[in-house]
Amino acid sequence: MEDMIFIKDVPKDDRPRERLIQVGPHALSNQELIAILIGSGTKGTSALSLATRVLVHCEGLSLLKDANINELTNIKGIGEAKAVQLIAAIELGRRLHNFKIGDRYTIRSPEDGANFLMEEMRDLKQEHFVAIYLDTKNQVIHRQTVFIGSLNSSIVHPREVFKEAIKRSAASVICAHNHPSGDPAPSNEDIQVTKRLFESGKVLGIELLDHLVIGDQRYISLKEKGYL
Repeated sequence: MEDMIFIKDVPKDDRPRERLIQVGPHALSNQELIAILIGSGTKGTSALSLATRVLVHCEGLSLLKDANINELTNIKGIGEAKAVQLIAAIELGRRLHNFKIGDRYTIRSPEDGANFLMEEMRDLKQEHFVAIYLDTKNQVIHRQTVFIGSLNSSIVHPREVFKEAIKRSAASVICAHNHPSGDPAPSNEDIQVTKRLFESGKVLGIELLDHLVIGDQRYISLKEKGYL
């Protein structure tokens, strides 16, 4: 069996993995990125040297993007496993490049919010507390179930609601939870949770637009009820 030369055997400052962590992927050359995917070299040939061999064979990236298994395995030092890793990475990059976000659902009213969630939440047997994160145009950018269980202000911590808003750069949030009984009448706990979330949102500059209580084909907006 051929001796293997791993990236870990290269001086630390020259290791592409460490450089990616330190300076980010954009700072790496094509050779370094390919070497990371290859992972290891063969006897007398480092992963970086193999990466160079791939780029020379494929005339840079121009032919690599359309290379198949047979073409890659014809390169000395590139076996089937390495070829598969390269092709998988290229295909993923192609899919990401072609990925387009479709039209996002826009919430302009409590009814829009209720319609967005009603069919999903109306028949749930437990209470689910959900946060909907919106952009500056009130378009939905993310929806997340924050927790499952009876609503309690000690459990529904603003941190859990707003950390995702910060991560997603959301402009505003709509919260919702269901009542398995089918009756959307808000409890005192619902109201207290709403007020706590609203005040926390003000501090962070991320507005809580509404808190919807979802029942069976019915809903109540705590904003319309004057609690926001």
